[in-house]
Amino acid sequence: MHIAIVGNIGAGKTTLATKLAHHFKWDLYLEAVENNPYLKDFYEDMERWAFHLQVYFLNSRFKQLQQIQAKSGHVIQDRTIYEDAYIFASNLHQSGLMSTRDYDNYFSLFQSMISMVQAPDLMIYLKADLPKLIGQIEKRNRDYENNLRLDYLRNLNEHYNTWISTYNLGKLLVVDVNQIDFVANPDDLGSIIERIQSELFGLF
Repeated sequence: MHIAIVGNIGAGKTTLATKLAHHFKWDLYLEAVENNPYLKDFYEDMERWAFHLQVYFLNSRFKQLQQIQAKSGHVIQDRTIYEDAYIFASNLHQSGLMSTRDYDNYFSLFQSMISMVQAPDLMIYLKADLPKLIGQIEKRNRDYENNLRLDYLRNLNEHYNTWISTYNLGKLLVVDVNQIDFVANPDDLGSIIERIQSELFGLF
């Protein structure tokens, strides 16, 4: 079974994925961020590096999906290949940071890839407003995120809301994280776990 966590930068995907993997004893697949050779350059000059970054993420995610689908048992994944295309690349194109030529080339590659993989059995969307995202980003204090613009985060949130409202590839669980803290409050984490169990196994 394949479970994936999606959401904007700073929503808490990696933290929740790690906690769920530990709780359920699932295999964990994290996003390739720390070793990404384009990420720092992208945040300093988005227009110059947008296409390179998105192709790197797309390839990384596709290879990860191939590994996931070759495994048996339960797997939890931090971010999906769908976000690469429908959220990040789409936002860069609409914002004028990726040319139409590059975007069309990218999206054609994406469509070829997803024809060879399956969607997650359960998608968990961490819904977070800007103040929550900004607070989380500041708390983790990654150097390459210091130049993130508010309008960039806001546009990503709009893309997420649009995409999630039409998502129909499998089960979807929306978790509003604005008023909860699943790191500091065990009850909040427990509530999320109960909702996941209900979606997957019909347990209440």
